[in-house]
Amino acid sequence: MFRVEGVIDPAQPVYVISVAAGLLQVHPRTLRIYEEEGLICPSRTETNIRLFSANDLRRILWIRHLTQELGVNLAGVKLLFELEERLGERILERLYEEGRDERSEKATAKGARR
Repeated sequence: MFRVEGVIDPAQPVYVISVAAGLLQVHPRTLRIYEEEGLICPSRTETNIRLFSANDLRRILWIRHLTQELGVNLAGVKLLFELEERLGERILERLYEEGRDERSEKATAKGARR
């Protein structure tokens, strides 16, 4: 997973869409779709250029984890984000931990069969 700490405030928007997409290994259109669906809200310059912060990139990683690893569709991701905001709990962290535990158990079981 990628990490940006110390030098830049994680809330400061600094990455244009092409750089953000490159760091996350996604197509820029994917980021536009996430924005259209209301899953992310990057900042905009006076000339309307999208700028992403490290926090935005972290959120996009969550979206990718939920959709690609757990099979949640974008409507489901949006609902999870809304619930998390309403409840004030770290729902996504719990899902991630459960997923990590499940993957670890599968890897252990697979290793035991060899």
